[in-house]
Amino acid sequence: MLSVAAPTVARMIQEPQPPNLMLDLDALTAATGEQPDRPAAWRFIRAFARDWSQRPLTGTDGYAPADLDAAQARLGLPLPTALREAHQLLGRRKDLTDNQDTLLAPQDLYLDEDRGVLVFRVENQSCAYWGIRVTDLDQEDPPVVVRADLVGPTADDWAAWLGRVSVAFVEIVLSEALCADEDLMGWVTPDDDTGLPEDIAATFRRLPFPEYPISQQPGSRWYAHDEIILRDDRGTAMFRARTEAALDRFDGESEEDAED
Repeated sequence: MLSVAAPTVARMIQEPQPPNLMLDLDALTAATGEQPDRPAAWRFIRAFARDWSQRPLTGTDGYAPADLDAAQARLGLPLPTALREAHQLLGRRKDLTDNQDTLLAPQDLYLDEDRGVLVFRVENQSCAYWGIRVTDLDQEDPPVVVRADLVGPTADDWAAWLGRVSVAFVEIVLSEALCADEDLMGWVTPDDDTGLPEDIAATFRRLPFPEYPISQQPGSRWYAHDEIILRDDRGTAMFRARTEAALDRFDGESEEDAED
């Protein structure tokens, strides 16, 4: 793990070549736009798995429709199309979904009966939960809500997180990638409480992803530069390099330094 101060990335501003983001920005833009484009979210995830994980997605990386049908029958509730498609696409790929938090398997989906929410993801220490309100389950790509595990929970302590399940799965894959390889990740310390260091803010490109949780602003934002993805949580920022060479560039280390 690595903690990077602002001056260490100063060299990146003078790079003669345009940065290689290794991200399908067209798919990401379409997936997160005002007009729902659910297939674009799956295209982005497929490209991200191909370029940022150990292997591309295959037909065996998801659950079978019968598994999801069984979950529906057990719960007595419909599963939204987007949730089914996500599980069928990558539900078994824990390296893409479970490095930090846990995507629940179809047989583990459960209902928060007191608040009427179908829970599909749990924080690694059960400090937070993600779900879909039962009243929204008839939508193909419904909003996602989040709940912190409070000491004194209220009658309804679920809050809006992201506007569509498909967009939430893009966030899941990006966030879980931050924790996928400790040797390629770390934190950036902001200059103050106002946000990213100036060098990074000037060099990195903000990704076309909504600021979230949408019920809490200012919220988290995503950035990328030269095979680095970075999530700014307003106070701390976590990054992940795609390769050791990208990490060396980010840390201001030359190839000659790395060889020594």
